[in-house]
Amino acid sequence: MAKSKDYQRRFYRELAKDSDLFGQEVIVKETDLFIFAEKDIRPIAEKIIKKYRAQIENYIKKRHEFMTSLEPIKHDLLASDIIKEMIWTTELAGVGPMASVAGALNDFIGNELLAHSRQVIIENGGDVFIKSDKIRTVAIYAGDSPLSNKIFIKIKPEDTPIGICTSSSTVGHSLSFGKADACVIIAQPVALADAVATASCNRIKEKKDIVPSLEFALSIKGVKGAVAILGKDLGSIGDIELA
Repeated sequence: MAKSKDYQRRFYRELAKDSDLFGQEVIVKETDLFIFAEKDIRPIAEKIIKKYRAQIENYIKKRHEFMTSLEPIKHDLLASDIIKEMIWTTELAGVGPMASVAGALNDFIGNELLAHSRQVIIENGGDVFIKSDKIRTVAIYAGDSPLSNKIFIKIKPEDTPIGICTSSSTVGHSLSFGKADACVIIAQPVALADAVATASCNRIKEKKDIVPSLEFALSIKGVKGAVAILGKDLGSIGDIELA
């Protein structure tokens, strides 16, 4: 029997808990974040989320293709910074602007929250923003793959803030044209990790596609490393430490 997305989210967040930080869920409409910080910052986080959601929602009203296009769109010098970042990062990856929305929200929200907590970790549907003073490990959730939650990525404090974003053709509701159980990209900004994860996952339809997809990801400036899982097969590339 297939597990619900709510179950998958709760299971993922249970695995991600860090005892030294305060865990807090913040939900604003479709934006469902789990935030780890040094204290309770939920009211601040909610205010920041609403600000950036409003910018995205208002831009969609003016430019509907921003939401619907599956390909990059033209830049807009008059747009807000989060919109500009979404357009720029998805152009690099060759996908539509909304492919980076979760990562972009993580990035802008996370960086603002750093004024209130020295360490911040945000999980948004499998996309993660990390700014940490200590080594953190992130489990790769790959649905029904036998490798799911058995592969961990080690993140060093000197490499943060950084984004770790996952795209999957078998988990969740996001549109994907590939068949990978998980394609994980480590990059900065987080929006870039999100966009490249989508693009790389789209390219993996069978085992032979893993290496070319990972090479494509690493060819994009700002990408630090990548991991792909398809069933029992795994590939990794770049400056990445697996455990």
